[in-house]
Amino acid sequence: VQLQASGGGLVQAGGSLRLSCAASRRTSSNNGVGWFRRAPGKEREFVAAIAWNGATTYSDTAKGRFTISRDNAKVYLQMNSLKPDDTAVYYCAVARSAYGSTIGTSHQYWGQGTQVTVSS
Repeated sequence: VQLQASGGGLVQAGGSLRLSCAASRRTSSNNGVGWFRRAPGKEREFVAAIAWNGATTYSDTAKGRFTISRDNAKVYLQMNSLKPDDTAVYYCAVARSAYGSTIGTSHQYWGQGTQVTVSS
């Protein structure tokens, strides 16, 4: 399975971006899918996850600002009220579990990442 993440870019603080994650086949409809990010000099961190049934989980930093959703073989991350601290490379990943996971090592397929830069 190959994942293609897109939608990143440069945005001013307070702006919005919508990230997309496309899978090469429909595995993502039966598995949980997560978004993670890695900022320069920091560890990878969990952002949001969506289960096969649409149930969602968010990190504290994403809650209230980001929305994860899925449509067929695509998963989206709508990011609003962006802050400079949100600057990172964002990765989508397919979990081994249908319910998804907040843990990176619980994911079996990873996309190549898309850069999000938020200017102040």
